[in-house]
Amino acid sequence: MAKNNEPETTAAINLIGVGTEITGDIKSNGDIRIDGALNGNLNTTGKVVVGETGRVKGEINCKNSEVLGEINGKIKVGELLSLKATAKINGDIITKRLAIEPGSTFTGNCNMSDDSRTAASTGESRFKEKDQKSA
Repeated sequence: MAKNNEPETTAAINLIGVGTEITGDIKSNGDIRIDGALNGNLNTTGKVVVGETGRVKGEINCKNSEVLGEINGKIKVGELLSLKATAKINGDIITKRLAIEPGSTFTGNCNMSDDSRTAASTGESRFKEKDQKSA
């Protein structure tokens, strides 16, 4: 029997509640909701929800994400990134699909393509490569 090398996504939902502040990196196979503060990087194979009171200072790498709060750092999403009206992102966005509600803000570069998983894992944009070749 062949062994599946992909990590399993668990049904567990991890919660960082209001008033909780975590300093350090988080790695998970489940979904995560942040209503408190995270000072560090977050890497998960599941969905990340940053609630209205949620604040993240660091890099996020996940499959799907819904942002209502504030992110200061790069966010890399393999599938859908949804920015709600109260969302504020200061950093680069790399995603396959992007939904932006009126009122949300982001400052940084945005790379949206079908090969966002590759771009997300390397942190490189295929458009930057084209620009360098034409120079």
